[in-house]
Amino acid sequence: MKLLRVGPPGAERPALLDQDGTLRDLSALVDDIDGSLLADASALDRIRAAAGAGVLPALDATGLRVGPPVARIGKVVCIGLNYHGHAAETGQTAPAEPVVFLKAADTVVGPDDTVLVPRGSVKTDWEVELAIVIGRTARYLETDEQALAHVAGYAVAHDVSEREFQIERGGTWDKGKNCETFNPLGPWLVTADEVPDPQALGLRLWVNGELKQDGHTSDQIFPVAEVVRYVSRFMTLYPGDVINTGTPSGVAMGQPDPKPYLRPGDVVELEVDGLGRQRQELKSA
Repeated sequence: MKLLRVGPPGAERPALLDQDGTLRDLSALVDDIDGSLLADASALDRIRAAAGAGVLPALDATGLRVGPPVARIGKVVCIGLNYHGHAAETGQTAPAEPVVFLKAADTVVGPDDTVLVPRGSVKTDWEVELAIVIGRTARYLETDEQALAHVAGYAVAHDVSEREFQIERGGTWDKGKNCETFNPLGPWLVTADEVPDPQALGLRLWVNGELKQDGHTSDQIFPVAEVVRYVSRFMTLYPGDVINTGTPSGVAMGQPDPKPYLRPGDVVELEVDGLGRQRQELKSA
């Protein structure tokens, strides 16, 4: 299933995109798409049954904003330097263990919402990523099979980063990763049954129509199952939590000087195979 949330910020309603591309209203079946729903197999089965029976009312998508596909996200866990190509372009060796950091859940916005360039920023960068959405509470998972069984689905994420704040201002990466609007997510949460192999997905990103990133999840240093299993050793993952799994090569930081960092007025578009497409216009904070 392709689950999504549509409507104004803070007032989104749950919806489904059916196989014919028609937007369907789920409001009569569920209150929202959040961790509680993703952990409830019977509720998900009711949605599947209603979709299969053709009884869900259609929504007019004209002018309708698409919000983040998951509400009330507890945490966004991010994996840094998780593609061989990206590590190489930034002059770093592949890490021996996953590089883990957190983004605040309030950085998450809709896939086509405005991204704000922070005040004083000169190095705002782009990063297309595959996002994992957790469906079952995960603690100390032991096998890849267990890890994948705890995944509710996948989505497109844009891990926007301010490199000067991240690298040159001291401390941890947090300052460069947690600026407002720095995690567009969606348009859809595609349930795991529709993504049989998360290591077989292409990722692409354009800036002002120019292709900048053209990668593939097969280049991940730590694949999806290993990432979920590894993170569960250090923190409990709850239904509705999100894991951004890293970005392929092609970011501004890895390009020759003068590096083409993002500026107000730029337009970024990005997509992951089968998971939909995002488009953001950048403006000043």
